[in-house]
Amino acid sequence: MKILIVGGNGTIGKKVSAHFNTSNEVIIAGRTQGDVLVDIADSQGIAKMFAQIGPVDAMVCIAGEAKWDTFQNLSEEDYYVGVRSKLMGQVNLVRLGLEYLKKGGSITLSTGILADDPVVLTASAAMVNGGIHSFVKAAALELDHGHRLNVVSSGMVEDAYERYKDFFPGHNPIPMDKVINGYVRSVNGKGSGEIIRIYN
Repeated sequence: MKILIVGGNGTIGKKVSAHFNTSNEVIIAGRTQGDVLVDIADSQGIAKMFAQIGPVDAMVCIAGEAKWDTFQNLSEEDYYVGVRSKLMGQVNLVRLGLEYLKKGGSITLSTGILADDPVVLTASAAMVNGGIHSFVKAAALELDHGHRLNVVSSGMVEDAYERYKDFFPGHNPIPMDKVINGYVRSVNGKGSGEIIRIYN
């Protein structure tokens, strides 16, 4: 398969890319490095990326940002960081990418545990994650050509534990192999409209 992985050089992305690269053609897209450059907050850049790489069998997005701050400090523009990047960035990958997705192909988006179990400072990030979950369930109902759409929602991964553990008191770090398997289930399985939660 020819698989596009947006954010394939990130903490989770590099492990997912390495797994799929053993038996597939993997194209890594990123803002500053990769086989192709793209900022998912820019829909024109997304369109340019797809025109450059051509048809694919699967797309995986493990990219997007949102502002973390206290609810009292978050401005309207702070919320738009997450809306433009992680929310609409992933929505636009689906909208624009379907034209390049081969028959029977899959699209996998990424969120996280904040959609279901938020912590302090995450009003914006939790809002964005929840919005993506609802989008995936609704959009999957209308896909043609055997296309599938899912989202992987992980807890705090082992590889990010030291950096984020103080923000997630009492949360168990998720082994990277379990997270990878969530993406494998989405790409190689038959489900669509699924929120693949990996929280334990």
